[in-house]
Amino acid sequence: MKHVIRFAGICAIVLAGATGAQAEVLKIATEGAYPPFNYVDSDNKLRGFDVDITNALCERMNVQCSIVAQDWEGIIPALMAKKYDAVVASMIATDERRQKIDFTHHYYRTPLSVAVPKDSNITDAQTNFKGLSVGAQASSTQAIYAEEHYGPAGADVKFYPTLDEANSDLAAGRVDGVIADKFPLLAWTESAGKDCCKIIGDVNGTTADASIAVRKGDDALRERFNKALDEIVADGTYKKISSRYFAFDIY
Repeated sequence: MKHVIRFAGICAIVLAGATGAQAEVLKIATEGAYPPFNYVDSDNKLRGFDVDITNALCERMNVQCSIVAQDWEGIIPALMAKKYDAVVASMIATDERRQKIDFTHHYYRTPLSVAVPKDSNITDAQTNFKGLSVGAQASSTQAIYAEEHYGPAGADVKFYPTLDEANSDLAAGRVDGVIADKFPLLAWTESAGKDCCKIIGDVNGTTADASIAVRKGDDALRERFNKALDEIVADGTYKKISSRYFAFDIY
């Protein structure tokens, strides 16, 4: 009888191990350099709104998620090369990007905003920066806007690998302005940039959807994310996470 019990116990352990081995794991990329949405803290851990939303979605989908940092300019090529299953990195779902990858429903919306030094004579966010310099993060929607609107007007448009680097040049007086998504720019002007710089307003007509990116044709995963997004919005989980970072509604 002891042998039977022992054998049954071994079988249970083997089955449990097999079940665990089959647990679905999704690899999710984020930038890790876009506070308060995604950043690396002093303990070298990924933090931020994007990270918390990802964890909530993975829990809702009953999957294990491995969240890793990937530089912004390489994030879409890495997704297409199947290095990751999805990207949760405050990516705007543009028509150009939709030609290469697919997107879920939005998980927040943001306009573009302009920041300048506090002593700047620039007061209108609709300025074209003619004869001045303006910074933007490379390979971003704000970079596209700067190329299409500021460059032709005679501005010196400078591109940076990260928004932090653009902000640093603004603080140091090396550019006359920075254009970026509103919420990370606002967070910076209220923290590290509070003594040097200010936001002068939103750029008209630029509000857009930030969405989760998946590979082209991965409809099943996209719809699983959509379902989980709908659920965490409906049950208040989304609002609870958002309130950790923002005193206003970004959805």
